[in-house]
Amino acid sequence: MQRRAPSSLIAWTFLPYVAVSVLHVILLAVGSPLAGPTKLLLMPMLAVPVLAAARWIKPPMTLVLLLAAVLFSWLGDGVGAFFPAAPELPLMLLFFGIAHVAYILLFARRLGVRRMPWWALIYALWWVAMIAVLGPHTGGLLIAVAVYGLVLGGTAAFSARCHPLIAVGGAFFLASDTLLAFRLFLPDGLPAWSSPAVMLTYTLGQGLIVAGALVTLRKRAS
Repeated sequence: MQRRAPSSLIAWTFLPYVAVSVLHVILLAVGSPLAGPTKLLLMPMLAVPVLAAARWIKPPMTLVLLLAAVLFSWLGDGVGAFFPAAPELPLMLLFFGIAHVAYILLFARRLGVRRMPWWALIYALWWVAMIAVLGPHTGGLLIAVAVYGLVLGGTAAFSARCHPLIAVGGAFFLASDTLLAFRLFLPDGLPAWSSPAVMLTYTLGQGLIVAGALVTLRKRAS
């Protein structure tokens, strides 16, 4: 029998991520130029608890998928900095799309603890509503946005099968991308405070998903 991984390990290793998340949202709210660099620290800090727990995450593919979700989220966060000559929005959709696929595989095959609840149908309604509202404003990106929306809604729906932390994290992630979509395609429809709100819900969503994943995997390792 494997030795039970201490629960304190999960909590303590999240502190750098929590600190950087709070700092980034505050800097973004006050319009500081340091908001950009701190954004690039978010996913590396979220990788810390995953790597700290790597020795008891089984099977190995679970660790690969979890790190892939964090890695491609980081690339999505840093498209402008990492690929300044590339079209930012399509590349961001691609990287985050891959991250969401990794999360869906994790939720569906590694982290599920229950059947899909009936209320997860709300995410299908969300997709229909988003395409109806934003579709006319997406131009040539309509298909890409529609596919990305399916993947995003799928992440939220499959998260509902998992630990409550993951389910809540999936909902926050969906809320973040919903706000971001309105800021991108209907920029006059949201107030200025919606920018830090995007990152607040994003950091909460990502952090809760990873925390819920580690809690679930710790219990299975005991």
